[in-house]
Amino acid sequence: MKEVLVISLTVVVGLLIVIEVTLRSLFGFGNPLIYIADEQIGYLLAPNQQTRRYGNRIEINQYSMRGEAIQELSPPSILRVLLLGDSIANGGWWTDQNNTISSLLQHSLTLTNSRNFNQIQVLNASANSWGPRNELAYLQRFGSFNAQVVILLINTDDLFATAPTSLPVGRDRNYPDRKPPLALVEVFERYIKKPKLIPELEAVQKEAGDRVGVNLEAISKIQTLARASKSHFLLVMTPLLREISPLEPRDYELKARQRLSEFTKNQQISYIDFLPIFNSSKNPKSLYHDHIHLNLQGNQLVNEVIEQKLRELLELG
Repeated sequence: MKEVLVISLTVVVGLLIVIEVTLRSLFGFGNPLIYIADEQIGYLLAPNQQTRRYGNRIEINQYSMRGEAIQELSPPSILRVLLLGDSIANGGWWTDQNNTISSLLQHSLTLTNSRNFNQIQVLNASANSWGPRNELAYLQRFGSFNAQVVILLINTDDLFATAPTSLPVGRDRNYPDRKPPLALVEVFERYIKKPKLIPELEAVQKEAGDRVGVNLEAISKIQTLARASKSHFLLVMTPLLREISPLEPRDYELKARQRLSEFTKNQQISYIDFLPIFNSSKNPKSLYHDHIHLNLQGNQLVNEVIEQKLRELLELG
């Protein structure tokens, strides 16, 4: 009886070890990206971390950007573009480092470097669920890193984004502040355990007032900071999948879009609206990973359009 118990225990332990190793090696569980709270920005990806998720490489540098380590300042011989955004710019776990919009743009500009810059860098300062006020706070904290162009990439939902908050950090399973002891623990907490509610977050999500107006003001301040650092400013917005024909945006989204269009004209902001561009695609759904985030094909299309606009702004030919 004792021998049977020992054998059974050995088999169970061995099976758990195999599962643990498989979860780590094949899926990257046990080593999630972690976040840090910030009073002004809300939260940041913790600096200097690397992981793989479902085989996709993810690297975060010393400035909480998705990308390799950089020098804070760069000489004029380097063309530097700063991309600010949320999970669409970041790419998330479903996007390999080389397939993010920033990496694709850097590669495209490098291949056609008509001005013979010594190097071209596209920096990616982004995090899941950031809105214009998070991105403004990041720019106020770290500056533009001598970028010749600052690009703000938003989606329709960002026009209604709430104020920055650090409440999710360490409390929402999507914003862990520490590594789990085991991959098995992460899988349990992420997919099996019932998520805990954050009561204080409800008040943030019910923020009253003209939310669209507040976010437009944040965009205006980002433009002002970009101009103060002698950078070009480019605003880019991608649509939600359900906004694309034969579906249509909801009434409140149409009104917000109209306000944004008028705002960019009044502020003389270079603006790319991807709704008509995606609408002209034969199969818009093929551009999306889900209802809001883009896949590699979507990222490539966004890259192509932004690259062309940058050539006009910088007179790259």
